[in-house]
Amino acid sequence: MVRHELLRLRASAQAEAATLAEDLEALFTASRGSNADDEHDPEGATIGFERAQLTALLAAARDRIAEIDDALHRVDAATYGVCERCGQPIAEERLAARPFARCCIACA
Repeated sequence: MVRHELLRLRASAQAEAATLAEDLEALFTASRGSNADDEHDPEGATIGFERAQLTALLAAARDRIAEIDDALHRVDAATYGVCERCGQPIAEERLAARPFARCCIACA
């Protein structure tokens, strides 16, 4: 059951990352055809902000995929749900809210 939920979360994060990557590429493509620059164009700050925002969101989605992959490895190693710091079980409520948690609340 845990593996199934992690795989579902991973698929969702991958879809989000793919969409963000496409949006970022479209923004880069659109700005290549423009001779406006971020510094002097009144709309430039908006373009620069959008590029930075998409880049940050894409990095976060990729980080989430890596966290989920790590959780899947812990499932395979039978260490999922065990705090990496103190070795105690991670509360079910914490795992329900954050399925890729590595530490219990006390250690987090």
